[in-house]
Amino acid sequence: MTSSDAATWHQRANDAARSVTALFGRRLLFLPNTHLAAVTWGGTGALRGPRRTLRAAADAAAVLDPWHYWWQAHYLDCLVDTGLRELGGGATPAARFNGPGNPSAGRLASRLVTGIRLRNLFTVVNSYYDDMAWLALATDRLDRLAAETRRPGRSRNARVRRSLTLQFDAAGSDDLGGGVFWSKKRDFKNTPANAPVALHYARTGRPARAQALVDWLDTTLFDPDQHLYLDGARAGTAGEVLVERTIYTYNQGPILGALLELGGDANLARAAALVAAVDGLLTVPAVSGEQGSGEQGRVLRCEGSGDGGLFTGILCRYLALAARDSRLPGQARQAAARLVLDTAQGFWDGRRNMLPGESARTPAEAVIFSAHASAPAEATFPAGAVVELSTQLQAWMAIESAATVAAE
Repeated sequence: MTSSDAATWHQRANDAARSVTALFGRRLLFLPNTHLAAVTWGGTGALRGPRRTLRAAADAAAVLDPWHYWWQAHYLDCLVDTGLRELGGGATPAARFNGPGNPSAGRLASRLVTGIRLRNLFTVVNSYYDDMAWLALATDRLDRLAAETRRPGRSRNARVRRSLTLQFDAAGSDDLGGGVFWSKKRDFKNTPANAPVALHYARTGRPARAQALVDWLDTTLFDPDQHLYLDGARAGTAGEVLVERTIYTYNQGPILGALLELGGDANLARAAALVAAVDGLLTVPAVSGEQGSGEQGRVLRCEGSGDGGLFTGILCRYLALAARDSRLPGQARQAAARLVLDTAQGFWDGRRNMLPGESARTPAEAVIFSAHASAPAEATFPAGAVVELSTQLQAWMAIESAATVAAE
């Protein structure tokens, strides 16, 4: 049965935060005041002596290759979620998710921004506008957390925000009727770039630019039959608009956030319709991995590993905003809350504990989450399997989202 108890979800979110940071979190090449996440983790059995030293060095080097910029941005967003809950607990050392002797989530998040910049060759700019948009959104939330806790780093966060906003301003054009490009190749415009950029503009005092991007998405990439947003569009050889019609869960999230942030009757009506469409078309039967009691309602579908391992967590983040938005009809709020809570419950029920000897450096209380809310972790990540950061962030995001919904 899905829990709606705030204290229960608070503790579960702490457990998720503790597990993901323990499994994947590293300093960047042993540099002080840096943090980064390795993109994979795999149990190798207990290591001792020189082999353990070599493994520690390998762990430090693991943050270097490959480089997934946007996964780190969502790791930052998750740490901010945890930091906000810590703040709700009084921001005292005792409120920290991993104990009084460790950095607060907000401080760890600040170190992560430093690590991202250093690992990205001393810049926060890269070739993909959607990557940069995710980092802009997370850094803006971190800045608000820093302001509330009176922590340093706000001038650094402002520089990051200015640098990235300049990139977004340069990404826009009249090609295909408007919108921003996905990458600096400037040959494709899609929902994954336009929706988070629109949300960034809406949150940073530029509603007209945000609304223009939302209007472009509604005109070009909204499917009126499904009430969902398609993936992207490019120009054909004859100048026609060619639409990529794939529908991904995560594309629905940031546009939902932008519609809510902008407000107004038309945007809010579209937001409510979008929640209903997600509820009707992007769910799968839920099966409890812990109790084994068969089907228990429906959860959001998940989209595998790799980049897809993040998708449903991102959607949960923005459904949680809809669940708490009093401007939406009660039916939409209730549907959004149910989707978040049931999906997070699926991840929680499907978790598996660390097995004895599975890892020498991981706390025994760490857990592995499934790549799918509808399947147990034993099926998607059995002992000895390589676990991708994206999938664990997805579950963490869903559980943090459930904690915010339950707190209401």
